[in-house]
Amino acid sequence: MARGLNKVMLIGHLGNDPERRETASGQSVVNFTLATSEGFKDSSGNFQERTEWHRIVAWGKLADICSQYLKKGRQVYIEGRLQTRSWDDNKTGEKKYVTEIVCTDMQMLGAKDSGGGTNDASYSQDRPSYSRPSRPEPSSGNYGASPLSGGAQEFEKDDLPF
Repeated sequence: MARGLNKVMLIGHLGNDPERRETASGQSVVNFTLATSEGFKDSSGNFQERTEWHRIVAWGKLADICSQYLKKGRQVYIEGRLQTRSWDDNKTGEKKYVTEIVCTDMQMLGAKDSGGGTNDASYSQDRPSYSRPSRPEPSSGNYGASPLSGGAQEFEKDDLPF
């Protein structure tokens, strides 16, 4: 039985340049905000837009990459997990909470300057980046049918995709 799932996927624009710091042990960490927007029609039929702001934190090599390449306004795809931290406020003594997204994967979207258009690059903290080879789609309904036999084609065990 699964223990649970904590996964966040966002596409949005950076609200500020990433702020890079180092921990006492020398590990890199960056923080930035990400804005996601959704459009909807209200009860009067008027178009409304709602923007949510998300706190993002990235660690290690991914933090270094974020601080080097990301700038305010840049569109990115972020994958990560939710994490809530708490601390005692030194001035008031009350307990404070913040929920943030710990980024494990980041992909820059759009053109380098304008923020629209093509994919640039992706970076992952957990696994190396790769691109999946494209598979041509059959143009007819004869999936796997041999053009010579007119019937079902015999598949070799090594040809099966699973």
